[in-house]
Amino acid sequence: MFERRHFIPAVIVFCATLFFGIRFWRTANHEFLIYVVIVIAASVFIAVTFQKVRYPFVCLVGLSVWAVLHLAGGGIRVGNDILYALILLPLSTDYPVLRYDQVVHAWGFGVCTLIMYHLLATVLPQRNLRQFSTGLLVITSGMGFGAFNENIEFVLTVLLPQTGVGGYVNTSLDLCANFVGAVIAFILVQTSLITIPEKEVKTTTSSS
Repeated sequence: MFERRHFIPAVIVFCATLFFGIRFWRTANHEFLIYVVIVIAASVFIAVTFQKVRYPFVCLVGLSVWAVLHLAGGGIRVGNDILYALILLPLSTDYPVLRYDQVVHAWGFGVCTLIMYHLLATVLPQRNLRQFSTGLLVITSGMGFGAFNENIEFVLTVLLPQTGVGGYVNTSLDLCANFVGAVIAFILVQTSLITIPEKEVKTTTSSS
């Protein structure tokens, strides 16, 4: 079921969750301790469903990188704030763009979009994968995962006395970043810059 290469992203996630989990525990960072639990739960879910879903290796690598970027965002400090607050490229004087946070959102939910494309590719003929309706479904599905993430962040603000979630502007910018990541991911897979292994794609339909 698993190939040797599949253990590479698994080891990366294990080391990251162990390192940052200890760090968050020592600093009493309850917000990101919860995220550590979420990363572990997601990893277990992927392992349990792998035989049926057969996640492409590129998606597994993307998810492992996302986990590391996310945990590092809350566990590494730059100056007086966490890495998540760092402005990577000042594109606006009115809004905090472009932040590390938004790049991680675009990356993570771009990977979710690739997974949704993969799931559709296993049940649809190849010709249908290039239709506008399929693209709309894939992109909005990836964005749906992003919206669910915002729900999790809202729950954290309810449960914890203090978080780094931010306000309405932050949520809206996160959703915009999710959209950008989803669109880029779909464009990459449509232009074959990212490919789904042929053995995992249903290219023809049969009739009796």
